[in-house]
Amino acid sequence: MTAAPVRSMSQFDAGMPDDRITLRFMAVPADVAASGATVAAGSVLEWIDKAAYACAVGWSASDTVTAYVGNVHFTRPIKPGNLVEVHARIIHTGRTSMHVLVTVETTDVRAREYSPATHCILVFVAVDDAGKPQEVPLWVPHSDVDRELQENATARLEPRKRIQTVMRSQEYTDDSTTPGTVFRFLADPADANWGGNAHGGTVMRWIDEAAFATAAAWSTVAAVAVYSGGIHFYRPIHIGHIVEVDARLIHTGKRSMHISIRVRSGSPRTPHDLHLTTQCMSIFVALGANGHAEPVEPLTLITPEDKRLDQHARDLMELRAPLVMMPVDHLRLP
Repeated sequence: MTAAPVRSMSQFDAGMPDDRITLRFMAVPADVAASGATVAAGSVLEWIDKAAYACAVGWSASDTVTAYVGNVHFTRPIKPGNLVEVHARIIHTGRTSMHVLVTVETTDVRAREYSPATHCILVFVAVDDAGKPQEVPLWVPHSDVDRELQENATARLEPRKRIQTVMRSQEYTDDSTTPGTVFRFLADPADANWGGNAHGGTVMRWIDEAAFATAAAWSTVAAVAVYSGGIHFYRPIHIGHIVEVDARLIHTGKRSMHISIRVRSGSPRTPHDLHLTTQCMSIFVALGANGHAEPVEPLTLITPEDKRLDQHARDLMELRAPLVMMPVDHLRLP
């Protein structure tokens, strides 16, 4: 097997695809959450996926598919009418994968002083025309910041595998009394990517919508996402297939609601044979009039499954606790 090519800075200077990209635009009313005050987390997730996808495609010079999105921290709300910058940069490559760090910054149009709103890591896999994984050029750090980001990304590889194993091992049955929301619809042609499947960002928007419906029903329509993690994409969702998005509240903290979301899909010809395509865990809080998280009603655990999934949420918190935050405070992409 031949080694993957390494891109040099001279290739960048010659106009070859770079390892970073910035998208700049304005948040519009269509992006707003049900409360009407801030941009929906689902819209932000779509922005993140678009920027990361463009970055990954530019680096690999091939089509790519979203494999994983992790540790999306919504650190502050984005208001409609704000200017938005979404920065994406390659921070690590495997044989066929690219790890992309995305940071979202916003500002009032009059101030033009950007402040961080969220950040996360996405993993993309390069695919050929037949949809099979193909090798990508090796990314090599060129600065101390690059090296720090790559070290952080590689340190997450094993914990991510453990989290994925724990999440996939859980069973969700009808033996539960905790509230949830199920959306069921057909994947529309407008949702398609270049490969004829649903965009990863679109799937994340569906996930956020179902999770919001669950959180709002338990608290108020002022519920907002503060975290979404362990978004694993297992298989594509084909256009025209049935999509089922199942969100379930499985744990409450003093001010938090932990919601497990699973997406399944399959052919309309076999509507009872749907397969898991995506899953994740999102955390919501309910904002009061002062903009701070309000206490939420504790979740009553009745059945063995209720108690098992509550413990599952606690286990995931313990697994994620040792992870070092990405060093994004000092980042500013050119």
